[in-house]
Amino acid sequence: MEEIFNRRSVRKFQDRPVEDEKIDKLLHAAMQAPSAGNQQPWEFIVIKDKAVLSKLSLMTPYSKPAEGSAVTFILVANCKDLRHPTFWQQDMSAALQNILLEAVHLELGAVWMGVATNESAEKYLTQMYQFPESIKPFALVSVGYPDNQKNEFVDRFKPDRVHYETWSNK
Repeated sequence: MEEIFNRRSVRKFQDRPVEDEKIDKLLHAAMQAPSAGNQQPWEFIVIKDKAVLSKLSLMTPYSKPAEGSAVTFILVANCKDLRHPTFWQQDMSAALQNILLEAVHLELGAVWMGVATNESAEKYLTQMYQFPESIKPFALVSVGYPDNQKNEFVDRFKPDRVHYETWSNK
């Protein structure tokens, strides 16, 4: 699957909207992700409004790409009544990775901006959207048509990180 090998974090975007059909495909891809016990904790806020994108870009020093994106997805987990409550971040990671790969397939660029491990970012989004306690912010994904960046192959394979049958320090 070429999308896996070509995917890159794209942080600069053209001033061009992403078509609603492509946004829908990105969301469908996210919801096809595997999930512990099929609990599917994911929910998504789709942001295209430039004023809101600008506000999201202030969340952390690393969330600046939101401002220039055509669309940013806020991924949150609904943790109410989860059968496997310790797995929600893994479920969300799988959904997010599917968005990143589908973006490459659709000739879009995207970047993952973490929230779940950043207490101030979690607080920022929780206050901005008045999330109830059961809704846990996980990440932002900014998407758009790449501006002078490409999704292209960079070989990251490191054979010294592969161990067969046992651990070895090589």
